[in-house]
Amino acid sequence: MIGLIEGNLVDRELHKDGTAKVLVDVNGVGYELVINARHFQALAPIGTLVSMRVHTHVREGSITLYGFESRDERSLFDLLLGAHGVGPSMALAVLGSMSTSELLAAIHSGDVKLLTTVPGVGSKTAQRLILELAQRLETFIPESSDHREVALGHSEVRSEVSEALNALGYGTLEIREVLRELPDMACVDDLLRAALFQLAPQR
Repeated sequence: MIGLIEGNLVDRELHKDGTAKVLVDVNGVGYELVINARHFQALAPIGTLVSMRVHTHVREGSITLYGFESRDERSLFDLLLGAHGVGPSMALAVLGSMSTSELLAAIHSGDVKLLTTVPGVGSKTAQRLILELAQRLETFIPESSDHREVALGHSEVRSEVSEALNALGYGTLEIREVLRELPDMACVDDLLRAALFQLAPQR
């Protein structure tokens, strides 16, 4: 099983469904990995040395490598795969729609609304994920000891901003896309102001 890949980034391609593929050259061998959209946006330029945690997914007739920015992200991917009805595509979509800290906070706080911003995740699926993952997360230890506390704050801020934008008439897709592009901010007013600034040219 491949757990880590480090080499030069040779190529990358973003797909319409929000997933992406990268090609990493490790000592003359090219490894193709599937990554999420957030990871794609944060990638270094082609030719740069990159390091990715890897989940090796084996199915009948095929082996797919999924790449992640951190140990936490790969661990959460594994936990998501363990939930009923969740396959690699949905797990990748969840991690592509929010950071690991936001996902942890959503699970711990039971934030169904935040999880339903993920494409393909309805309220019933979100409720099931919260129920199943809350138990599994009891044994999950993030790399940073204060990860959970920070995550809860960020999630609450984004949840409030999401509700405010929805009340102003913006759609779920618009809200999800703009919040994905903005950095974490501790203040609701600051994040709302930044989101409206990004959304204004589209109206």
